[in-house]
Amino acid sequence: MQKIVILGTGGTIAGRAARADDAVGYRAAELGVQALIDAVPPLAGWPLEAEQVAQRDSKDMDIGTWLLLAQRAAHHLARPDVAGVVVTHGTDTLEETAWFLHRVLAPAKPLVLTAAMRPATALSADGPQNLFDAVTLAAEPGACGVLAVLAGQAHGAADLRKVHTIRLEAFSSGDSGPVALIQSGRVKVLRPWPTGDAVGLPATPADAWPWVAVVANHAGADGREVRALVQSGVAGLVVAGTGNGSLSAGLEAALHAAQSAGVAVRRSSRCAFGPVIDPADGVGSPIPSAGDRTVWQARVNLLLELAIRRS
Repeated sequence: MQKIVILGTGGTIAGRAARADDAVGYRAAELGVQALIDAVPPLAGWPLEAEQVAQRDSKDMDIGTWLLLAQRAAHHLARPDVAGVVVTHGTDTLEETAWFLHRVLAPAKPLVLTAAMRPATALSADGPQNLFDAVTLAAEPGACGVLAVLAGQAHGAADLRKVHTIRLEAFSSGDSGPVALIQSGRVKVLRPWPTGDAVGLPATPADAWPWVAVVANHAGADGREVRALVQSGVAGLVVAGTGNGSLSAGLEAALHAAQSAGVAVRRSSRCAFGPVIDPADGVGSPIPSAGDRTVWQARVNLLLELAIRRS
């Protein structure tokens, strides 16, 4: 068998709590990646390599860690003796990291992210099963692209959404459905593996990446936060519109002014699923639509777009 490389970044899957019955009052990123592997007896005998890339709660994920993770993943995926790479991660920003890796790498081998909703010390921790399933998927012949494996389902990076705060089945692919199921150590493929065109890693250092912020439409939105962000030097804005990307008059006016000031603006929806579709007659907001991309994915896209311009 070819090797599977497991890259650790922290998260709840590596978290510990003072009591086994405490699944929320824990500290994330306490255990190293090798400890996670050792906690899964069925992985004994697999040809595995482990590397600790970072050790952080994913709510604190940053550009520097993304760049390092992408570099290390690309390095191992390029090795002929490696079948695939698994990344242990936190759930809070899992969908952002997955989309970032998809955009910059779009790998021809499987790059599988996994995580947990309960810490490693929980009475019924979900991390060990998720890790075993992720390794199983990474070794699957023909698999490719960036995927996330949780609760027995493999989701493509483009469709991945975190839809619940505490349930083990916290992630969904919406109307698209999962790419595959992992059941009793076997992979059941449901639809084509995710593919794409990699934009590559920008040469821009992490501390020189553009500032891209997110704002939202809501009852009473008048654009004051947009004006404050523009005055503070924001380079890009992604707006989470209501419904099909709709914006209040005050917010839209402020965004138009931001565009005139040189700020790049994209329009998405605060809904978890569904695209933002402009009217067929072209009579719509002049703010570019993010199409099928969520607010968070649209922010990643805009970050990369602006960072590439700077590199």
